[in-house]
Amino acid sequence: MGSSAKRKKEKKKDFQKPKLKVGKSKPKAANFTDTSFKAKSIVLTQQSLSTTAPSSASQFSHHLSMLAHKSDTQRRESLAYLTSAILNTPPGAQLPQPVAVILPEVQRLVLDGSNSVRLQLLKLLQSLPRADIASHADQILLYTRAGMTHLAGDIRLSSLDVLEWLLQVAADEVVGCAGGWVKTLKCFLSLLSWQTDASGKWSSSKATLGKTGGESKIVVKQMNAFASFIRAGLSNPSEGTEISDAISSSFPLWHLEQHTLPERPNAFGRLNLFGAPRDEETEMYEDREDRQRIFREKAEVAVMAGLEHAKKGGGEMGRAAAQLRKAIVGGMVDFCGEEVGNK
Repeated sequence: MGSSAKRKKEKKKDFQKPKLKVGKSKPKAANFTDTSFKAKSIVLTQQSLSTTAPSSASQFSHHLSMLAHKSDTQRRESLAYLTSAILNTPPGAQLPQPVAVILPEVQRLVLDGSNSVRLQLLKLLQSLPRADIASHADQILLYTRAGMTHLAGDIRLSSLDVLEWLLQVAADEVVGCAGGWVKTLKCFLSLLSWQTDASGKWSSSKATLGKTGGESKIVVKQMNAFASFIRAGLSNPSEGTEISDAISSSFPLWHLEQHTLPERPNAFGRLNLFGAPRDEETEMYEDREDRQRIFREKAEVAVMAGLEHAKKGGGEMGRAAAQLRKAIVGGMVDFCGEEVGNK
């Protein structure tokens, strides 16, 4: 009986509620942990505050990679950093990255949808060493022609700025590279609506007339760029003629210029020794007389007819047409081929 009464008493004790006096704190649990202490400092092992700043070459490479960022602000800022780094390079010193690495990363931005990015791109291109542009002129020209035929008018305008810059720094390479003369010539005729007809000859139309506002400005700029292109391809290189004649006629140095090493890149590219067969459109026309012949056979009639229509518009368009006509007449004045009027 004693053990049974004891068990009942213990069970009853489990369900009894302790009586708490006023102001007395609640008893602490059996698994209570005291966290009232405060640490004055926390020390981490293997902690070092000394860091090495990244080199200029690594920062340059980083910003080159950021040119593919989806944010146009980031692309513009990266272009600005690259431009500043190139301009701050001392004369004669090497760039953080060679031009052969820079141009493939930046040339695709010719087709960028942001106007601020394209403006900054032009500043970067203008900061590059001119001597290193010639060997890459053909690749830049591909993106430039794509921009010239873009649906967006502002991209077409900025592409013409890139073409003007390219003609200033590497004119011979632009008109002499594979497809540089015929493809670019056709591109301009297409922009000015001087298209080919069913017979295969290029004919002009009156589509350039009656354009107002932004479209008229685009046509004027296209004609000005076309005039620069014609001067680069058809003008007679008279500079240095007297010096070369003096060298070639000074005994015992006879025809020295024909035996010196070529200065232009890919000097024997016109031979196309290892490339795919070329047609008339993709051929290299390094000789001025060949470019004159192609222009006479394929484009002169259409261009002159188109210029007559453009001159009737007057104003800026008429002045641009007059400049283009002057460039063509000056470039074809000494051509000995068949006259247009006799065809």
